[in-house]
Parts: sequence; structure tokens; C-alpha cells
Amino acid sequence: MRGVFIDANDSLAEIFERQRQAGDPPVRVHLNPNITPEQWPEILDGAEIGIVDHTALPTDVARQCKGLKHVVFLGTGARSYMNPEELAELGITVHLIKGYGDTAVAEAAIALMWASARGLAQMDREMRAGNWLRDDGMQLTGKTLGLIGFGGIAAEVARIASGSGMKVIAWNRTPKSHQGVTFVNLDELLATSHVVSLHLLLNDETRGFLSRERIAQMRPGVILVNTARGAVVDEAAMIEALRSGHIRHAGLDVFNIEPLPNDHVLTTIPNVTLSAHSAFRTPEASENLIHAAWEHCRRVALG
Repeated sequence: MRGVFIDANDSLAEIFERQRQAGDPPVRVHLNPNITPEQWPEILDGAEIGIVDHTALPTDVARQCKGLKHVVFLGTGARSYMNPEELAELGITVHLIKGYGDTAVAEAAIALMWASARGLAQMDREMRAGNWLRDDGMQLTGKTLGLIGFGGIAAEVARIASGSGMKVIAWNRTPKSHQGVTFVNLDELLATSHVVSLHLLLNDETRGFLSRERIAQMRPGVILVNTARGAVVDEAAMIEALRSGHIRHAGLDVFNIEPLPNDHVLTTIPNVTLSAHSAFRTPEASENLIHAAWEHCRRVALG
């Protein structure tokens, strides 16, 4: 059994080769992060395992990948790039990697929260343009942070926010408990949180989860942070709420369309801080990610 890392960038390729061990299944690294989905069959060349960072695998393309039995997706959001159920019908199993970047993403969410509260990105833009913009920020000590979805990332966010003097509440689809976090119903979280941070996996149940109606339920002047997936939010309703001031500021690392087009409306709204889906990108997280990918390959090769 052999594999191909089909869309490796320089840094991930270096880590991948460094972690290779004697006795590992043969996995070729294709060093090009900018391939198109249509190139999957050619690059795989009959390999049974495909390791993928961010390239989509449409089901009709997967049908052309003769021999492909396993896709190791470098992350948890495979549904944004492929349909695991349809691939399963073709005999292709999609393997996810969880937990590798919990701390990295949590720290990015906290950074977006603080930048949003103080308008740092907007002040930076204005000062570079020669304007001395000064505005009142939101002091976060004593404020309530509401976490929608509670897994490893949210637990790390809770740890950091609690240490900074915030009250942390959370809602999760299944009952949970966590030290220092009060679990409440969704209506209460939306109505009382000064900051709402999203931590939901994207699936059919969560697509559009933060709907127009739920945005209207949110506390006026709320800060919204999204390091999960863009599609869990009704983007049009969020934009309207930002323009009206119902949402004071949004810190966004994820979008419906990625990369975000240069002319996208979100780039024109002043009370938005944007980052390029990079919350998970730290050297420590990358080491964890590639280690887990190799473990998937080893386990699959052993049957």
C-alpha cells in the first residue's frame, strides 16, 4: 500500500519528511499547494492513500482515482472540501485529525476577541492612512464570553478567558460539564453574552446555525468571533447586523469563500477584523498535525 501527500507546501513537506520512520509505508510528497481538484487522479497515480491539506475532492473526481481507498484530511473540516458519505459509497474512507491545534486556534480566537474589543485593526489602518483615530474600546474584564459548541478548542478558550477575568458560559448540543464554565441554554447565551465565539463543526445540522433570528437574539453591541467555519453563520444577516451596530465588531478567520475575494463586502466594513483562515497555523500545531497524519497512514497500512 502506498500514499501521496498531494498538495504539500514547503513547511509541511519538511515536517513530513523529518517525521518519516523506518518501516513506514511508502508515501510520496507532491510539493505543490496550488493544485486543482481535477489533478487528483494524475497525482495519485493509483495510490491507495491520499493525504490532503486543502484541495477539494469532488465525488466525480474521486470516481476517477483508481485504487484510492483512504483520504487523510489534515484537519477536522473535511466537509468543506468533500462529501464523506458519497466517498464512502465509493469505498473511500475519510480520516480526520482532531485536537492537533486546539491551543493554536484558541489563542487566535482570544486574539481576535481582544483586537475586536479595542478596534486595533481599524486604528492601524487609519493611522497608516495618516488619521489619528481614537475610540472607546470594550473592557473585557468582568464581561461574559459565550461559547457555542464545546470541544477541545472551546475548553482552551475558556481557560484563557477565565484567567483574564471573564465569566465564561457555554452551550453544547450534548450535555457537558467543565470546571469554571456554566452551561446554559442557547437563548440565554445569545441574550447575555458580551462576546460570542463559535466552535461548531460544519455539517448539515450546523450549516447556517447562527441564523438571522439567532443574530437578532444576541445582546446589542455583541462581539462575534468565528474560528470554526464561515458557513455556520448566515453571512448576509451578519453583515446587516455589523452595519447597524447590533454586532459591534466581528473577528473572522473563516469565510464562505476562501480565499476571500478582494472585492468581498467584508473587506469594506470597518468594524470587522479579518484573518486568512490561519488560526491553526503554528509550528507546534503543524508538528502535531503531521504526526497524526503519519499515524493514520501506519494504521491503514497495517490493516
